Amino acid sequence: MAAKIKKGDYVVVIAGGDKGKKGNVLKVFPKENRVVVEGVRIVKRHVRPSQADPEGGIKQFEAPIHVSNVAHIDPKDNVPTRVGFKTLKDGQKVRVARKSGEVIDV
Repeated sequence: MAAKIKKGDYVVVIAGGDKGKKGNVLKVFPKENRVVVEGVRIVKRHVRPSQADPEGGIKQFEAPIHVSNVAHIDPKDNVPTRVGFKTLKDGQKVRVARKSGEVIDV
């Protein structure tokens, strides 16, 4: 099945503690149905010093969020929308925004 949310998409969080926050998708984990969104679900981890990071300390980074808790932003109206699929005349399958019908990828 084709992916409705991909890396680089602009999404909004529709459920959870970060509801309403918007950001770009940085990483997608299709097997776990999770995505990492820029600036959403910031967690702190105590990191032990290593050769890669000699200082260690408390580091902040984005944790994955379930894909059902994010919605794609409609490119035309700038509102959350569902994603559908459409086959163009040349046989290419593209994602479209359900609210406006705009093509998401080109």
